[in-house]
Amino acid sequence: MELFEPDIINNESRVNALFTGTNKKIINPGSSIPGLNLGYNTEAEPAEVDQNFKLLFDEIGWNRNQLAIANQVHGSNIIQVTKPGTYDNTDGFVTDMVELSLGIQVADCTAVLAGDAKNGVIGAFHAGWKGAANNIVPEGINKMIQLGADPDHILVYLSPCISLNNFEVGEEVASKFPKQFVDRESYKKPHIDLKGFIGWQLLNTGIKLENVEISTHCTVQNSNYYSYRRERGRAGRMLGMIKLNQ
Repeated sequence: MELFEPDIINNESRVNALFTGTNKKIINPGSSIPGLNLGYNTEAEPAEVDQNFKLLFDEIGWNRNQLAIANQVHGSNIIQVTKPGTYDNTDGFVTDMVELSLGIQVADCTAVLAGDAKNGVIGAFHAGWKGAANNIVPEGINKMIQLGADPDHILVYLSPCISLNNFEVGEEVASKFPKQFVDRESYKKPHIDLKGFIGWQLLNTGIKLENVEISTHCTVQNSNYYSYRRERGRAGRMLGMIKLNQ
């Protein structure tokens, strides 16, 4: 199984983080979406997704029963969690509970994983254009700080997501972003630099530039990732996950 473990976070032994790709070599007989689809909000049957979660957790050795995951709504609601489970109307988590893993599902949006190993606080945030424009990432960092994190020690990973080249939008969306993150010159319609915008937001919350790792991969261009824009209803979901260890 091919998994990406961001160095910036996993260099700290007290915090583990990972991001799954499509892993299309994994074949479940009768599956409707090829690969390691981890989205219950897809065309796949729940039993198929359950099996994929089992495969993942067996591979990484984490406890599946200690996962907090959200029924995401492309909003900006962030909650502090102290126990595992599925949370409705939520797009972000923060916690200081050890062994509790936080999961964010994406297929073009950015999974933002953040951890302060020194103070024992982690966060995971689902940042598509709606969440990003509504400040889910800076709000999430602020909630981590309220829980005891120090901006000087927070390390952040931005997962593969849709790139500027492929993120064509209408003016009604483009107008929600600062001009420096909207390209109105190179294309017929505006294009948004989502990763650049989120990175800028992080710096404005006091996160150090050297403490941010931004994936250069584009989910639309690279078939190793699920992409809703490319595959529409046939797209699976990838998982960004972070855990605080003892």
